[in-house]
Amino acid sequence: MTERSEAGTRTVRVRRVGRSALLLEVGSDGEVAALHAELMRCQSEGLLGRVDEIVPAARTVLLDGVAQPELVAGEFEGRRLEPLTAGHGPVVQVPTVYDGADLAEVAGLWRVSVAEAVRIHAGCEYRVAFCGFAPGFAYLTGLPEQYAVPRHATPRTRVPAGSVALAGPYTGVYPGASPGGWQLIGRTELPLWDPDRDPAALLTPGTRVRFLAVEPKGAEPKAGEPGAGEPTAGEPGAGR
Repeated sequence: MTERSEAGTRTVRVRRVGRSALLLEVGSDGEVAALHAELMRCQSEGLLGRVDEIVPAARTVLLDGVAQPELVAGEFEGRRLEPLTAGHGPVVQVPTVYDGADLAEVAGLWRVSVAEAVRIHAGCEYRVAFCGFAPGFAYLTGLPEQYAVPRHATPRTRVPAGSVALAGPYTGVYPGASPGGWQLIGRTELPLWDPDRDPAALLTPGTRVRFLAVEPKGAEPKAGEPGAGEPTAGEPGAGR
């Protein structure tokens, strides 16, 4: 088990995995985020030697293809982790239509109205903790723990691509159509996985994410919203 330091943070425990890999264990997803950021910093500054892959998970970070495993293990074994400061890392905005099949159920679990559930979810800043399940599927942390929701007991056989969903403490966006048991609260047209893009995944570990509530395409803007009451192209008065 990872040990707790006098300062209240957990220290890193390092395990060897074969001849050229290391598994670094910590105690929470927040500590994984801090450890991942520190590893990426060290790699960018050439302090780790050759490391082919740095792969975070829920409570661990795997280093694969490590040229000097003894050196890296010695640097990180027992290290205390400082929490990440707010605003650390790039940010991606995800325009989201909040009309998911489970949105009302989620609002009920939270004991709020549907409109308030949308406000809560869109009002948080998220961070990609790790990726898995399918290419481009990112597990996002940032939703306060009181809003964790259970998965469906029976998964859907098909969840549409772009579905914004919740399960446990995580938010996720399905990059492609697939089976899934998460609670569907909305949808986005943002392409999350593109093999012709580098990197192919839009949401990579450490990326900050904000969900921007938008109206469905073709919907009339509500009173008070930008564009409400203004002529559109082709209408009398448009283009003035």
